[in-house]
Amino acid sequence: MNILIIIYLLIINIFGFSQMLYDKKQAKASQQRIPEKTLFLVAALGGALGTFIGMQVARHKTKHWSFLIAIPFLFVLNVVILYPMAIFGINNWITYVIHFLTK
Repeated sequence: MNILIIIYLLIINIFGFSQMLYDKKQAKASQQRIPEKTLFLVAALGGALGTFIGMQVARHKTKHWSFLIAIPFLFVLNVVILYPMAIFGINNWITYVIHFLTK
């Protein structure tokens, strides 16, 4: 089960990275862009690290305060919520959270 979460996180982060590069390319060419909601959604679903690295590599959205604050915040949420699932497994993680909340 852990391997599926790890594969998911790899794919969503590669996608987050790729969409930043693609959106930068579209911006330079004055073509249709990826909506900011979509960029944030991918980051929230586990792709914040890839999105952040894509921002830095492409130098895209690096002056937008919403991205400078939200993407690192979403990365912290990813680390707290999703990455432990990959390490401990979903069932163990849920059990730990329930135990923690009922203390």
